[in-house]
Amino acid sequence: MTELINRNSPLLDAHIVVRRAAFTLDLSLQVAAGEVVALLGPNGAGKTTALRALAGLTSSEGTLALHGEPLHLVPAESRPIGMVFQDYLLFPHLSALDNVAFGPRCRGANKADARRTALAWLERVGLGSQAASKPRQLSGGQAQRVALARALAVDPTLLLLDEPLAALDAHTRLEVRSQLRRHLADFSGATVLVTHDPLDAMVLADRLVVIEGGAVVQQGTPAEVARHPRTDYVARLVGLNLYRGLASGHQVGVGELSFSTAETLDGPAFVAFPPSAVALYRTRPDGTPRNLWQATIEGLERHGDNIRIHLEGPITAYADVTPVAVADLDLAPGQQIWASVKATETHAYPA
Repeated sequence: MTELINRNSPLLDAHIVVRRAAFTLDLSLQVAAGEVVALLGPNGAGKTTALRALAGLTSSEGTLALHGEPLHLVPAESRPIGMVFQDYLLFPHLSALDNVAFGPRCRGANKADARRTALAWLERVGLGSQAASKPRQLSGGQAQRVALARALAVDPTLLLLDEPLAALDAHTRLEVRSQLRRHLADFSGATVLVTHDPLDAMVLADRLVVIEGGAVVQQGTPAEVARHPRTDYVARLVGLNLYRGLASGHQVGVGELSFSTAETLDGPAFVAFPPSAVALYRTRPDGTPRNLWQATIEGLERHGDNIRIHLEGPITAYADVTPVAVADLDLAPGQQIWASVKATETHAYPA
């Protein structure tokens, strides 16, 4: 997908402003032809509101242009936009074929042409044999692909995906995510994806735009965002402990602690390290290990194959250790523990 991107001339150029009683969404968004942009953020951040504003389903005070042509005054049904809703919203009384043909029919195609277009799209998503099936006869993954075919059958300039994999079980999600990536790679228009799942975003998107409280707090490629989170939400999303402090050389002061880091900086800085880099000790370790502090265990929870330890003290931190380590250290809530992180695994970057 990346080779198709020309960010100097965005296909979509939008400024979305939606005001609510206790919330204002103010978002500038540019997406190039062939680019997939994922909107990420906590619940209530404004992700779906932004998507609905782009589709014309929610009124916005801002502007929307595709190919430089203003669309914010164009009715929703006339916009060159395809949308896949979170629950797919297939018409239960129509076959898969007629669900996909619905869009072309609404755009003026006669019944025969619309059905030919629909069948071609069902075959492209691997569901030609399910053309006569009603939505209740389809699996979750098949329904998602019918919804995608319906969105693409209108030959949209802008494709909008609202949590397209959220309704799928873990096994189906893995397969459909891979298929969706291939279909998005073939789409020459602009794609905006809303998701709460960082893996969906990392796999499907060329660029991430993180929204909190109705405003953009960070954006960049998945690798850039994962390496340098700038808010607690993003840090949790990518699985890092994150702190803001003041750097001087290889040291970053965070409250009463001073972290030794791999980088050399001066001035306001972020410090980040993964929970897997945190080592725990029942007693103060011998020698003078760097980045050492005393903490209290607030809780333990299963996290994949490991146990995630919630630590409170001069900083709040997470540590991932094996079940064997939990047993060997006899870790329990309320227990005092020593924690440390190697300087080589503690990374700093400008705040």
